[in-house]
Amino acid sequence: MPTAALALGVFAAIRVGGAAVLALAAWWAGRSPVRVLGHSWDSVWYLAIARHGYGRTQIWPVTGLVQSDYAFFPLYPALVRLAGGGEWGGLLVSWTAAAVAAVGVYRVGELVAGRRVALLLVALWAVVPHAVVLTLAYTEPLLVALAAWSLYALLRERWLLAAALALVAGLTRPTGIAVAAAVSVTALHALLVRRSRAPAVWAAGLLAPAGWLAYVVAVGVARDDVTGYFAVQRQWGSRFDGGRATLSKVWEVLGGGPVALATAVSALLLGTALLLALLLLADRPPLPLLVYTAVLVVIAVGGAGYFESKPRFLLPAFPLLLPLAAVMARARPRSAVVVTAGLAGLGYAYGVYLLVFARMPL
Repeated sequence: MPTAALALGVFAAIRVGGAAVLALAAWWAGRSPVRVLGHSWDSVWYLAIARHGYGRTQIWPVTGLVQSDYAFFPLYPALVRLAGGGEWGGLLVSWTAAAVAAVGVYRVGELVAGRRVALLLVALWAVVPHAVVLTLAYTEPLLVALAAWSLYALLRERWLLAAALALVAGLTRPTGIAVAAAVSVTALHALLVRRSRAPAVWAAGLLAPAGWLAYVVAVGVARDDVTGYFAVQRQWGSRFDGGRATLSKVWEVLGGGPVALATAVSALLLGTALLLALLLLADRPPLPLLVYTAVLVVIAVGGAGYFESKPRFLLPAFPLLLPLAAVMARARPRSAVVVTAGLAGLGYAYGVYLLVFARMPL
């Protein structure tokens, strides 16, 4: 069996198992498994855009919070609409994208660190606590599919393909800008350091951020405000504060005060992500992976907003898991299987807690 197919099989087995556990827990709790998987939190907004287009605003009288659907980028709801709309349409798009993403993650890992590390990279990505999102009607699977294949094309110096995928990734969600940054910075490095004069390099550097910029401009035009998109994000409570809000919440957790389990786990996962980022930096990864991962980490840690969502924002940062995959690759196969199975079990339990029992936003 080709190793890429094996990686896809491992990923599918882990995530199908997670979806089955989540569905059984939902059924046991008297809730519809399809509603839990396909109509939770942000999925509600995406499905509404797929059905009715943009223009919905939710006002919360108690808090004064005003939430506009312009906060959500258009590619995913457009694909859901093409898939027939509704929960099953959202799940079809997400599950298909997750499979494409798994193969892309494997290909990047194989190119950078070899087949064994790549296989373990896919397995680890499938079992991280917030990997439950990969089986929901959310945008992360679509972003990772586009990001992984864009990075793979970039590592193979297929400049225009990498830029085209980055452009489309920029229409997926705000953090899609990380893919564009990887392409544009790598192109700039090729031009200034490697003295490349290839027209494709120039074109890639300029084309990559076009999708993200186009949506930001479109929101500004729709709201008759050049900063309209960022105003929408501020109304949702999302803004960049350099990490002050994150540090404040982590300090609250370390202080031993009464905090929700999801808050404590989020703080632990953020700390782990920063440690893995340092290990990845020490391994001197290729420039595209470094830029892509760094932008995602800066956005997740430096942004103020719903703290418990931050680990989900880091889910696309799969290169963070390369150092851990490399360590596991040196262990006995049985040990790697046991560790992966244990992490999968913890991830399943955490996903059930978030979505079925605590009903925490993701």
